[in-house]
Amino acid sequence: MNSKYAPLESHLRDSGRSHVPMTFSEIEHVVGLRLPPAAFKHRALWSNNPGNWVMTKAWLAAGYETEKVDMEKRKLVFRKAVPDALTPDAGGDSSTAERSGSFADIFGALKDTVTISPGTNLTDPIDEDWDAAR
Repeated sequence: MNSKYAPLESHLRDSGRSHVPMTFSEIEHVVGLRLPPAAFKHRALWSNNPGNWVMTKAWLAAGYETEKVDMEKRKLVFRKAVPDALTPDAGGDSSTAERSGSFADIFGALKDTVTISPGTNLTDPIDEDWDAAR
């Protein structure tokens, strides 16, 4: 990414952490410039909508999304969008697999574990007494 916010992308990508808490001033330090005044007034700029702000593309390109945006305290958390299964959380135990609990983390986990014989109609009743049980 060739933008003035590329240092933020690199910082997040190189962190190796699932959650990267930062203050607005820390973000300014990382990118080497002051955030625009709107960043301190409009929470919507910190949403994960890539059309909102050029800096949004930097954290999304690094694989992170924002959460826990606190406009009053001027801080937020960058959370890895799809964490690696074995990446330890910041300060966490490296032997523990990370769990974010989102559907995306488990989607497809059982793919190719069940085989359905050709010609099987999955909508057919299980047995002859199906209608009698009602």
